[in-house]
Amino acid sequence: MRADGHAPGRSAPDGPDGGEVLRRCARDLVDVAQGISAVSERTGTALFAPSLTASARRRPRTGLTAQWALLRAVTGKQGLGGAATAAPKGMGPVLGVAGGALGRESLAALVAVTSLRLRIAALLADHPEFARDPGMRRLLEAVTRDSDPEAVRALRALFRDQGAQRALSGLAPLMAELLTVRALLDEDPGNAGTGSARTAGRERSAGPATAGEGDAVAEPVALTDQEKQFIATEGSLLGFLRNIEVLSTDGRILVQNVRGPDGVVRYVVQAPGTAPGRPRHDSPQDHVGAWRDLCTTQSLHTRSVLLALEDYGIPRGADLALIGHGEGGSAMLNLAQDEEFCRTHRVTHVVAVGSPADRGKPADPRTWVAAITNQHDFVAVPDGRDGGFAFDPHPRRYEVDYAGPTREFPLCHMLREYIEHLRTVVPEAREDVDAALTPYRGPIVRTQAYRLKDRARPPEGYPFLTVPTTSVPTTVGPVDVPVRYYDSSAAHLCFAVPADAARGLLPDAGRPAPSRLGRRALAVLSLYEHRCSTIGPYTEIALSVLVDDLWRPRRYDLAADLLRRADLRRTGRYVLSVAVTSEEARVAGREIWGQPATLTTAEADLRGPRIDLRSGDLGLSVEGRLGPGIRCPQAERVLYGRRAASTVRTLVRAHGRLRLHPGTGVRLRLGTAAAEPLAGQLRRLGIDTGGPQFVLACPQFMLHRSAGAVLPR
Repeated sequence: MRADGHAPGRSAPDGPDGGEVLRRCARDLVDVAQGISAVSERTGTALFAPSLTASARRRPRTGLTAQWALLRAVTGKQGLGGAATAAPKGMGPVLGVAGGALGRESLAALVAVTSLRLRIAALLADHPEFARDPGMRRLLEAVTRDSDPEAVRALRALFRDQGAQRALSGLAPLMAELLTVRALLDEDPGNAGTGSARTAGRERSAGPATAGEGDAVAEPVALTDQEKQFIATEGSLLGFLRNIEVLSTDGRILVQNVRGPDGVVRYVVQAPGTAPGRPRHDSPQDHVGAWRDLCTTQSLHTRSVLLALEDYGIPRGADLALIGHGEGGSAMLNLAQDEEFCRTHRVTHVVAVGSPADRGKPADPRTWVAAITNQHDFVAVPDGRDGGFAFDPHPRRYEVDYAGPTREFPLCHMLREYIEHLRTVVPEAREDVDAALTPYRGPIVRTQAYRLKDRARPPEGYPFLTVPTTSVPTTVGPVDVPVRYYDSSAAHLCFAVPADAARGLLPDAGRPAPSRLGRRALAVLSLYEHRCSTIGPYTEIALSVLVDDLWRPRRYDLAADLLRRADLRRTGRYVLSVAVTSEEARVAGREIWGQPATLTTAEADLRGPRIDLRSGDLGLSVEGRLGPGIRCPQAERVLYGRRAASTVRTLVRAHGRLRLHPGTGVRLRLGTAAAEPLAGQLRRLGIDTGGPQFVLACPQFMLHRSAGAVLPR
């Protein structure tokens, strides 16, 4: 608490909002940094201007003195400290890197990092839940270094790290600042156009997009039988939005024919946005693409949509409605600004939900545009603003800016929250938009999905996670198996426990027996931090016991299995208890892998030499520093579970750098009121306090879990 009795980062009742003050300061500093960068570029241009070079040759005494002064001004520690951007044949970036090697950094970069620190402080003041985000943790590690030059170098390394790019993609509230800072930190300023105002300006004036140009691809795909059950059969705003929710965020869009009340067939394009913590594969839908969509109508996503519409065969001059969520809404707004597209088709309506509303005008002045945003949604409102009501600032533009009950991000950005708010919080907005969409309120006569792809890059996780998949129906929707995990961390705490206690926790059905080492058995408490997977990000805590072959247990199977492929192993780990932090993971654990999964809350940081996991619901905490370790092969494993009257066998393959550490520095603590069943099982095994014998840790790896195979035991 502050001396005035108010929490840090919060304004006093009669004072300005603290977060807004920090955001304004951050915006001012970004403008200053971009101004410094522009001055550096102009000075570098003057330094290598042909006239000055010729003057230096004719009058070395004065010409070389002038060049030396300009060079010191651009690259010197007391000057701008950047690269000579206009140097011929790439010498400018070389000079900039040389300055960095001497401990110097660009003045523009130093100011940009200060701006980013202010923006982070403003975000954490308003939304402290972001402090738990993996991307935020990595960002804070970089910007809180001992000195500003070290922070600049740490940020530059962070932007080059592919794993960090995935983690940072979840920081939608900071994406605009991150793109700007990344451009200012680029050692080759010629590459700094991504996210910069200069490149955005060039792209805006580049002319209309061509559907077949570049690496954009759109291929027709069939909807699954389960998805078809949820696709709307009548046109309406909520029906179209539920269609988008069915598509999820796996790079697909939907095109439908609607027969209106007047009997005329019209067309509706529906495009989803992005989701943090899920793989991007080779789709142009990603968070960088989402923010590029804010700057240019020539984005890869928009070109992919054009290809899909060309393949669908929409007649020239046909009426078209464009509806999207998040990045999909941005792409639809971009499409409405494409003059060539609007000359081919008549775009009558555009509805953008959870997308930034401050956009340019449509190419066709007759196009009716609706923008629906929750003021707590940082994707739609990056800098925050006051809530409002439905209003009509222009005869052809309708905006709804409301304060929804959901404040926590990314929940406030999810489409299902917007659908619920349109039903209960702002029903008048739903009615107004439905009234505007009256020509599209009729039966659906044709539906076709398209998958958007980017040929310029391989699928994410290639080649390890490029495996055949099949869809398995569950109570929360279809799940593709094997389930793929693209960015995870894990720590397996291994305990020697009494074999009789372990046997007492195993079910009588199926007769699994613990693998014995004398009178002891091996119990494993596995901690996972899944930052990106096909079932979303979540934390997992699992307790398992090593068991023998279910049919013919042999004394030396455990040792022999170390030499076998995972699919040929007889031994495995029987999962006694699993706690996960997402409903989708809980359902997958129970219905696909036969594991007794429960829903909980937990926070984990398993990336560094110090591991930390806390779960208030379970009353469990694990913390400590890993000691010196040795490299060991990644342990592919077999997991056993139970579903109904059968045993379920699941194969898990992993790819990463696994290390074996002594368990002396790691401690497990269990509260007196810890939740069952995990707490009771830990106590019965005698591992409710103390440390493990050893720890198998992997700070970053990929894995995939097969569908559970049902065994007749």
